[in-house]
Amino acid sequence: MIEGYDAVKYYRPTNLDDALKLLAGDPDARCISGGASLVAMMNADLVQPSALVSLKAIAELQGIRSFPDGLIVGAMTKHQIVANDSRFTGGLEVIRSAAANIGHPAIRAVGTIGGSISLADPSADYPAALVAAEARIEIASHRGRRFVPAHEFFITYYTTALEPDEMVVAVHLAAPPGASVSAYRKVGRTEGDFATASVAFCGAFSGGQCTFARVAVGGCGDTPVRSAEANALLVGASPNSASVARAAEALVGACDPVDDVRGSADYRRLLVRRLLPRVFAQASQKAAN
Repeated sequence: MIEGYDAVKYYRPTNLDDALKLLAGDPDARCISGGASLVAMMNADLVQPSALVSLKAIAELQGIRSFPDGLIVGAMTKHQIVANDSRFTGGLEVIRSAAANIGHPAIRAVGTIGGSISLADPSADYPAALVAAEARIEIASHRGRRFVPAHEFFITYYTTALEPDEMVVAVHLAAPPGASVSAYRKVGRTEGDFATASVAFCGAFSGGQCTFARVAVGGCGDTPVRSAEANALLVGASPNSASVARAAEALVGACDPVDDVRGSADYRRLLVRRLLPRVFAQASQKAAN
């Protein structure tokens, strides 16, 4: 039992199979990684798990592994590890930038990528970056494993494609084309806060013009916002092209923001209009260098 939570059992398995068996045996059990978000939700009576399954002792879930076709990030990899890893370059730099924008150093030292994306807060930093990078989320249960594209993993506010007996075990990132670049920017009320709005960009440039583009917006809908129209408008554009502003308007049209303590819906739309040109120009500059 956990002190202060007399009805909550606590397990600390040392291998993935045991963790999955515990989840399969109790549909009300929850995985706990860094714990910052889950414990806060428990304190606020937003969730009441019957048991907590700690993932801290499972070596398989730790660290970043390189392969010829990309990177695999274990679910228990801390934000600070991702933020400081030089292997996130080119089109994958957006992931490192997102990690570096999460909270404060103390939060980045304990929070994990698996825990963050499993919470599925649309104002968090990872979701938009993972969607722009076309990441795949590896999910496991006692029944086996499956892979879900990031844009399908996030279903709505605080809801993912995970079934009750499933957990995130890794994030798979395909090696981007050699000439690719990426950028990430967000605006928050204060330093370290969740995003009022954020924009993640992955793409490539040749001769100063964009040759492919993938954009995702955070904080402006129940999931990261994508727009095929905006991506198409950016192809062939340079930072000073009028089509960049049109792409921003296409993104704004795809957004469905709300009014909350971080800002109004109209303010969020304004931020998207401002952030996309800046992110696009930043990526273009990286390509030029």
